[in-house]
Order: sequence, then structure tokens, then C-alpha cells
Amino acid sequence: MRLRHSLYLAGSLLLGLTTGCGEGLDEAPTSGELGIVESAASTSGVTAHFRQWLSDNGYSSYDFVRADVTGGSYGGKASATDTVVNQPVIFIHGNSDKAIGTGTFGQTGWTNSVDYFLANGYKTSELYATTWGPANAAMSAYQYHSKANVMKVRKFIEAVKAYTGASKVDIVTHSMGVTLARKALKGGWANDSANGGDYYVGAALSGSVDTFVGIAGANLGLTSCYQTGPGTPTCGSTNGLYPGYLYFGLVTGRSAYLNDLAATSGYEGSYRYTIYSTADEVIGYNGVVYGSYTSRIPGQTGEKVYSAYPYGHFNSKDLTAAVQYSMVRSHTIP
Repeated sequence: MRLRHSLYLAGSLLLGLTTGCGEGLDEAPTSGELGIVESAASTSGVTAHFRQWLSDNGYSSYDFVRADVTGGSYGGKASATDTVVNQPVIFIHGNSDKAIGTGTFGQTGWTNSVDYFLANGYKTSELYATTWGPANAAMSAYQYHSKANVMKVRKFIEAVKAYTGASKVDIVTHSMGVTLARKALKGGWANDSANGGDYYVGAALSGSVDTFVGIAGANLGLTSCYQTGPGTPTCGSTNGLYPGYLYFGLVTGRSAYLNDLAATSGYEGSYRYTIYSTADEVIGYNGVVYGSYTSRIPGQTGEKVYSAYPYGHFNSKDLTAAVQYSMVRSHTIP
């Protein structure tokens, strides 16, 4: 009963259903409020051309298509004659979210971002997303930086780069997608005791990424994990988001996975930006872990910070498409 309660609480925390610090929910705006009559971001999945290429090139086992989920994937050429002009952008969602949203709370996906990029000169063949998790809020507390999740993100990046023929890609990430993508790019060794133990992610992909954008990530952990303890998958002390404790000025007991990410800096790409809000209702506590903002990435190039509603955990993604675009296209922060 205690484990079940802890898992439920962790899931609630990570989806913003409760915060432990008295902040309200971050309600996603409607399409009317955003001035969008109809979304251009299709929920039908990747194109037939990309599907065939994935099958022909040995990626079928990773199920990037995610036909089991409405809005499970996005991107691809319309045909072999479709040329890729803009540097491809890969979007990596957060815990229990999915590639393209369908209006469900916590599952808005990258709809607003894709719409904005499409309206500003990009094509479907230059924008990519896949669903790496179950896209099920009831399963949120069971999601962690597993071998399956890390390698799915890693192989998707590799696949998009190979498929488009681009020398570099841009990557925009949110929430747990930030820390998953950072390991996928850093490469090296990792461990998942629930799936074979030690495994090799691959060589660093730093030279393959121009701009990396991390939105509302928990790079130093989540203080809300104290309410569940490190025994739950999402808040685990090995591959979860457990922040550890401050002991005589030093942090001890933080997730081994997060410590690995923090050991070096600059590997996420040539330009590294973060977007976050100190009013984030999921991260809570003004976004601070031991005196530092957990959403910052060590060695980052710059950041865009919000401090009030409506910019919380989800809207720091859904309402910042123009900021993401500026970071990717011109390496500037509006």
C-alpha cells in the first residue's frame, strides 16, 4: 500500500496535479486563445516515406511511428523529391506527454511549436517528433531514465540525421525529455539494473547538434521527490530525479544519472539554451534545488526565465514557440 501511494503521489507531482507548495495548475490555452483556427500539426503520424525508410534501415524495432497513439509521431518527406532546406528540428517531449497533442491535459505535445515553425518557413520534412513513453498519465510515476527510453531518444536522433542527410540538427526538449536527451547526446556508459545492467549508449553526438533547447527540465533533481522518496522509479536515486541532500555544503545521495550529466558540460551542442519558470507548479519551490535553478544546464549559452502565470511547467513549452524558434534560427533570446 505504501509503494502504491508513493507511486500515485509521484505521478501527481510530475503531472502538476499537486505541488506541495500551494501553486495552481498550469492550464493550457485553447486554440482560440492562441489565435489558431486549426492546427497544421497532423496527428496522423510520420509520413509514408519516412515509415518506409525506417523499415528499410533497421529502425522498426524502436517503433518511432507509434501508430498505437493518436499524435504518436510527426515528420518526414512527402516523397523522394522533397528536399530538406532548413536544419531539421527534433522535439523530445516530457513524462506521459506525446509527440503531437490532442487536447488532453498534460499531453499537449509539440502542437504549438510545430504550428509555429510551419508558419515560419519550415516543412514537415524538417520537423520531427516521436512518443518515447506510454502517453498515459496513470503510468507517469513508473517512467525513468531507462535504457529503453534513453536508447529510443538516441536512435531517433541518429535516424533523423541520417534520413535528412543533415550535417547537424537542432533539438528542443521538455521536462524529462531534457534529461533523457542530454544522456542520449553525451553517450558513454549507463546502467539500468532492470534491463541488463550496464550498457553503452554510443559516442558523444555533440558535433551533430547545432542548438539544444531544454525547457523546464529537472537537471539537479526534483525537491518534490522528497514526498515519495527515492524508491519510486521516477524519483529513483539511480536513474530517477532524486535530488539528494545538502550535507556540509556538498550534495550527497543525488541520482547517479543526474550526477553523470553534471560531471561535464557543453556536450549538448554548439548552442545550449534553457527556458523555465520560477512559477513552475511541477518542479515547485521557485525551481530552486540547493540554491541553484534545477532547469539550468551547466555551461548553457543563455536562458529565458518567466516568473508568473501563465508560464508554468506546461505553458513554458506551449506558449514559447516563438522563443524556441528564435533560439534555433538566430541563436538569440527574445
